[in-house]
Amino acid sequence: MPTEILNTLYVQTQGASLHLDEDSIRVALPDTPGRKTLPLRRIESIVVYGHINLSTELIARCADDNRPIVWMSRSGRFTARLEGPTRGNVLLRHAQHRIHDDEAARLEIARAFVAGKIRNSRRILLRAGRDARDSAQIGLRAAAEELAEAVTWLPDAKNLEELMGMEGQSSRTYFAVLPLALSKGTDFPPFTRRSKRPPTDPTNALISFLYGLLRNLAQGAAEQVGLDPHVGFLHGLRPAKPALALDLMEEFRPAFADRLALTLINRRTLRIEHFDELSGGAWQLNDDGRKIVFEGWQDTRRQEWDHPIAARPVPAGLLPVMQARILARHLRGELPGYLPWTPA
Repeated sequence: MPTEILNTLYVQTQGASLHLDEDSIRVALPDTPGRKTLPLRRIESIVVYGHINLSTELIARCADDNRPIVWMSRSGRFTARLEGPTRGNVLLRHAQHRIHDDEAARLEIARAFVAGKIRNSRRILLRAGRDARDSAQIGLRAAAEELAEAVTWLPDAKNLEELMGMEGQSSRTYFAVLPLALSKGTDFPPFTRRSKRPPTDPTNALISFLYGLLRNLAQGAAEQVGLDPHVGFLHGLRPAKPALALDLMEEFRPAFADRLALTLINRRTLRIEHFDELSGGAWQLNDDGRKIVFEGWQDTRRQEWDHPIAARPVPAGLLPVMQARILARHLRGELPGYLPWTPA
């Protein structure tokens, strides 16, 4: 169904079609009788995911009104953007670049990204600790308390290097006990530490693959809002590195990617036959495994979470866009700071 958030119309139902009806948008959904009509004056922009049809008349009207239309893939990868003469985006990107060069302002935004990540990591450990027993439960709860304390240290970081050090220590604490959240009866080789390049076991391969999906979602969110996805605040500048996308995805890594990985493994939805071991000890998902993960990822994106600013449930797939819009409002001076998302 179409979802209207912050004056943006999001359409995710595959096969839906949007048409211009005088001064309104008429939305028709497949296999659904009737139609939904929305006044154009309420809609600031339109975002469509996957196979959504838009009439030529609607596209032309949105261009005339300078109402952006953004096309995304079903997985959340940015595809294209159409709008009239550039106005707000160039000013927003200029503000983004200017604040990036302000060390104190950049540090405050980076601090918020790290705080969101640590708080959401702690929630994952506490959730796993409720289902664990004996020493596993003790280990998970102890690490969760360490992360709670780590958040209180963040204001003491005097520069990005110190902040990155605190983030790194928190990640080590988190991943050191994450294996305790995995069921003992799986047929996977042991997951003992986080390894990225290459992933040295199926669990690491799964987590890395999910982080890739999340990165596409975050980069698409930055593109939708008009931010420069390559100029971040926590992550540094590097050619071809979407630093802002990496920033935006930090707070969502535990809640979306890690949580889904634990679910797929603990419920035996993924098994060892869904992975291939490559020469040199690396592991990767095979075709059947990727299909299962894509299905789980789509379910995750549809799950609704409360958002304190929107004051309503928001599908997980749209939360990165919400956060990108909050960041944009801060960069424009409309909010005193960036507010990371944590579930209520």
